[in-house]
Amino acid sequence: MPNANNDIPIPQPSQAPQSTNALNQVQRRAVSELLRVSPVADDLARRFQEAGFTLALVGGSVRDALLGRLGNDLDFTTEARPEDVLKIVKPWADSVWEVGIAFGTVGCRKLDFLIEVTTYRSESYDRTSRKPEVSYGESIEEDLVRRDFTVNAMAVALPEKEFIDPHGGLEDLAARVLRTPGTPEDSFSDDPLRMMRAARFAAQLDFEVAPDVVAAMEAMADRIDIVSAERVREEFNKLLLSGDPRKGLKLLVDTGLADRVLPELPALRLESDEHHRHKDVYEHSLTVLEQAIDLEQDGPDLVLRLAALLHDVGKPKTRRFEDDGRVSFHHHEVVGAKMTKALMTRLKYSNDLVKEVSRLVELHLRFHGYGTGEWTDSAVRRYVRDAGPQLERLHQLTRSDCTTRNKRKANALSRAYDGLEERIAQLQEQEQLDSIRPDLDGNEIMKILGVGPGPQIGQAYKHLLELRLECGPMERDEAIEALKEWWAAQG
Repeated sequence: MPNANNDIPIPQPSQAPQSTNALNQVQRRAVSELLRVSPVADDLARRFQEAGFTLALVGGSVRDALLGRLGNDLDFTTEARPEDVLKIVKPWADSVWEVGIAFGTVGCRKLDFLIEVTTYRSESYDRTSRKPEVSYGESIEEDLVRRDFTVNAMAVALPEKEFIDPHGGLEDLAARVLRTPGTPEDSFSDDPLRMMRAARFAAQLDFEVAPDVVAAMEAMADRIDIVSAERVREEFNKLLLSGDPRKGLKLLVDTGLADRVLPELPALRLESDEHHRHKDVYEHSLTVLEQAIDLEQDGPDLVLRLAALLHDVGKPKTRRFEDDGRVSFHHHEVVGAKMTKALMTRLKYSNDLVKEVSRLVELHLRFHGYGTGEWTDSAVRRYVRDAGPQLERLHQLTRSDCTTRNKRKANALSRAYDGLEERIAQLQEQEQLDSIRPDLDGNEIMKILGVGPGPQIGQAYKHLLELRLECGPMERDEAIEALKEWWAAQG
């Protein structure tokens, strides 16, 4: 391959015209992307050469370059051991970190680039361990054959810019298909988490998964049990934050992987929901997720997407067949909030994230008591108070939860929610709803009542807060009088 100033002659096998055109586009994108990162990559490669080692851009970085979406995160591989890598990059990089060194990876930053250099390696599990055993390889071919998918098993040797593709990853990339370099059974045995990665890449890249890979996922789904909850969670998050999470989620459910890692999701496949809008609650939940994504303002929102996917997770446990033939799910939002907390805790989500998502699940039906706008100002204040900092997400979730095909009904629900948001905005302007507090604080309450700190002050504060929610802001004299009346009633 010639230097960075010339086109990169990626091998082009004999193809049908349509496939050939796809490969030509791939080549052009790769040239543009690799030229952009070439100064930093070539500089680092020359330093490895001077130390007697080779260096290659590898894996997702090559794949993304070919797709025209290479960012500033660059992955390299080398035969140099981690201690040798450290000696090379420390004088060169702006900063270095060793958090992954036990797995053969050294990280560093140079200018705007975040770089990881990994020694040729393979990861494998025994039948019971949750931690991969890492062993170092001697050649890049040995390294590539152990990678998860052919589209991630390509490399560009630097600084010569020699394209290395022993497993047909370029053709698979052009065909938008996920295959494994060796047999999928061997690949998934080496690292069962790759089965979830197949679903994640299908969602992120909009690729199809090869039939033999899907078959292996179905046959080996129970192997995911040995992978730690933290690693499963991270793959699930990446899938959920992708451009088409439905595609990946359906693959997890269809192969049985979801039964092992998120059984609450396939459990949603019921015969019908209470409105007979959908074949099952599962399809409804996927549609709500897609509609929530359409309402995102500032990029992918993990809290909103989790809440949208899980908002009806309590329905299977609360389903009842009524005497008149209807199906009901009474209090499924309360049951669902508890289930959401349990499943997110099981997957080791942070306490804050668990609290935010479960709160949205609990509140997602609250609006449906609004009807045609008969809520009092007090009810609107409580809606805002209960939502707290999740109010905007609650707006998005509630709007997303309308999946009826009846346009008249959908428009009526939308208008009703428009009306609620307008009322919230009006009260917000008048009363500062974002920080609803009693009209007297704790110190003032103690001074007026002539008592010190204690449970009575908390009770008085709570009483004034209820008055604030019920009646809106009060003048100071009114608040003092209300406090004294309450105090007198306490005896």
